Amino acid sequence: MTMNTAPQPAATDVSSLSFEKAVEELEAIVSALERGDVALDKSIEIYERGEALKKHCEALLSAAENRIEKIRLDRAGKPQGVEPLDGE
Repeated sequence: MTMNTAPQPAATDVSSLSFEKAVEELEAIVSALERGDVALDKSIEIYERGEALKKHCEALLSAAENRIEKIRLDRAGKPQGVEPLDGE
């Protein structure tokens, strides 16, 4: 018996979602798919939405990582400037 407890694919464009909202929706999709109580056609539909959400979250994380900087210190321990966190 198939239950109708799957998340409804939102009409909201994925690119307009905050990271937190995208992760929340993605978690709901994963949970529904893991339970296995979603019809096949609906599973495919929400899986595709989940893929878009995953890509959006990865892009947001990458952008955040690029903005993080590390403070450079001189030999005396005084701040000297900033550089990318990964040393690029």
